[in-house]
Amino acid sequence: MAYNNRNILLKMIRVQDIVLAEKKKGVSQLFVYETLIKDAFLISYSTFNRWISYPAKQELKHGKKPVEDKNQLTFSF
Repeated sequence: MAYNNRNILLKMIRVQDIVLAEKKKGVSQLFVYETLIKDAFLISYSTFNRWISYPAKQELKHGKKPVEDKNQLTFSF
């Protein structure tokens, strides 16, 4: 059975939506983390920052794009 990270992506999207809604009110990200996110999601501040910058909506919609390894050598026959 393949690993599916859909639930983590949905959590990331919820956190991102909460932060966007609170930032519109003029509140800092640190305040949002300490008052709303920390106890509800049980994540550290570094994880919070990583989740904020992660393109979860795009990945949930289109899937993760494979990364090409440009250092990989190929044979041309």
